[in-house]
Amino acid sequence: MANDKVSKISKRYEIPIGPIHPALKEPIRVEAEVKGEKVVKVDVKRGFAHRGIEYMGMKRNAIQTLYLSERICGICSISHPYAFVLASEKALGIEPPPRAQYIRTIIAELERIHSHILWLGVVAHEIGFDPILFWTWKLREKVLDVLEAITGNRINYAMYMIGGVRRDIKESHILALRDMIDYYRKAADQMKDIFLSDPIYKARTKDVAKLSQDLALKLNIVGPTARAAGLRVDIRQDIPYDAYADIDVRAVVPQDIMGEVNGDAYDATLVRIYEIEQSLDIIEYCINNMPEGKLLAIPNYVALLTTIRKTQGEGIGAHEAPRGEVIHYVKYDGTRDGPVVWKVIAPSYNNINCWGPLLLGAEVADIPVVIAFIDPCLCCNDRIAFVKDENGRVLDYFEIHNMSVNKTMKIKRMLGV
Repeated sequence: MANDKVSKISKRYEIPIGPIHPALKEPIRVEAEVKGEKVVKVDVKRGFAHRGIEYMGMKRNAIQTLYLSERICGICSISHPYAFVLASEKALGIEPPPRAQYIRTIIAELERIHSHILWLGVVAHEIGFDPILFWTWKLREKVLDVLEAITGNRINYAMYMIGGVRRDIKESHILALRDMIDYYRKAADQMKDIFLSDPIYKARTKDVAKLSQDLALKLNIVGPTARAAGLRVDIRQDIPYDAYADIDVRAVVPQDIMGEVNGDAYDATLVRIYEIEQSLDIIEYCINNMPEGKLLAIPNYVALLTTIRKTQGEGIGAHEAPRGEVIHYVKYDGTRDGPVVWKVIAPSYNNINCWGPLLLGAEVADIPVVIAFIDPCLCCNDRIAFVKDENGRVLDYFEIHNMSVNKTMKIKRMLGV
């Protein structure tokens, strides 16, 4: 009898998480093998959301590709076009006007504020604090209202253009920005009290998803996830661009605030809350020092496309998105008005690599916290999918197309259509 009990206790069980699961709103699969309450083996499977965006972008002109880049991710809907225009401007030798550079910086920091607040709510939801989730959603409305006032949209702002921006920030917008800054300075104290002082939140995040500096460097972790591990890395600090070149941006790390680094989900919370305050300072600097002048280097879009059609060049654009560095590579060959090569690397591409080592030895109840810890974006991450037959041979486009047609016809016959 005792031996039977030991045998049952020592058994391992597999918990499949995803590709559709309450803890993961986007398709990815995490297969966690558990013994008791401990995770003893992990396998992360990606590749469920390939949309062929890069391929489509190389079949369009550069302005169409710019709008396509904004649809890589809804939450990062300024990050990808920002990196794309930076890359294109380097490739084409176009310098955006100073006023446009400051406006870009303001919009990027507004997105950082709403993204970090959203992350706080998601983590609260994952540990069962749904009232805090609803509070953060209400808190986030203020910055979304300001974005809507300036750009016309609460998401997918269509604000950036190769060589500048499409819309100006007016005096009425500056008043709304100042009101928003005051609002979030007060709210930051509430966030610190709710997230950083609450004993239950501490218990659920302290020593959970604990990432060391050595592992973060080895896995090339980026953004707030890397900074939570104590790494002082930030594109705005390391390779400043646009108005960031005029601002002394210093990466937010736990040791500057708490005097120590644990690299856990609690430190990740700390970093994001203090980055919200940093974003407010950056926005305030930009509106106080906004240069006068035009918004576009080449205001006529036909002239812009003509310039692109006559120019050869390649460029890399790097932007510090809310989740970490977004990098776009483009190449123009001087024969058409769009990129002949377009490659996108998003922060989740790097950061998902830490799930495996962080989940090993974790409690089952902490799996959602570890997953949410990096603020994953799967639609930013997936780029290509290989389909193999039963012999392991990779199928080509025509074979996959024929399989799809045959399956559709089979379903129609079954339904009598």
